[in-house]
Amino acid sequence: MRVILQRDIPKLGRSGEVVAVKDGYARNYLLPRSLAVAATGGAMKEVQARTAREQERGEKLLTGAQKDAVKLEGLTITIIGKVGSGTKLYGSVTAQDVVEAIKRERGVTVDKRRVGLVDPIKTLGAYTIPVRLHSDVSIPVTVEVTTEADLERRKLEDAKAAAAASAAAAAVPTEAPVVETAPVEEASAPAHAVAEPAEVVSKAEAASDATAAQPAEESADDEAETEEPAE
Repeated sequence: MRVILQRDIPKLGRSGEVVAVKDGYARNYLLPRSLAVAATGGAMKEVQARTAREQERGEKLLTGAQKDAVKLEGLTITIIGKVGSGTKLYGSVTAQDVVEAIKRERGVTVDKRRVGLVDPIKTLGAYTIPVRLHSDVSIPVTVEVTTEADLERRKLEDAKAAAAASAAAAAVPTEAPVVETAPVEEASAPAHAVAEPAEVVSKAEAASDATAAQPAEESADDEAETEEPAE
């Protein structure tokens, strides 16, 4: 027989689950004590509706836990403690202190029972503590327990380092920007300007040849006249 459990029953199931049991066990024990109801049509519809609501609620819780995990990723929280001459704290740091610091730093609300702090912290130092935001989502958080004096000293050192870096950056001279200029091309003479001297030279050579040829012709005529009387 199939029944719907109304309460958690060890070794059988949890409330709302549909389980199969023997008929005698259901009629003589589960049903008379209202520990279960018969898995009939109306009861099954109610179970299905409740299951859908629980599934939707579970998905919302998971989505919210994943978003909170992103906020807490890489988180280091600082908790101030008081010590004597050594590193042992006066008092201790508890899970409640951790959840309050998380709320203050990132605005995420965490149940202190989900902080994986087995024993309270009783000495100075840095501790990595798992924080369970959901059954499927856990994120490590670093808890640094220090003193007020040490915190002030580190703040002063950080301020000095920042001032030195700023002064070094201001001391570096800024180079003037280099302006690139286009190379100046030499002006080339026009083609006709180069051709003219060649033409002039050619005319001069021709005139010189003509002058040289003229005396030669006159010399030839004189020789001809000289030879005529010999006949």
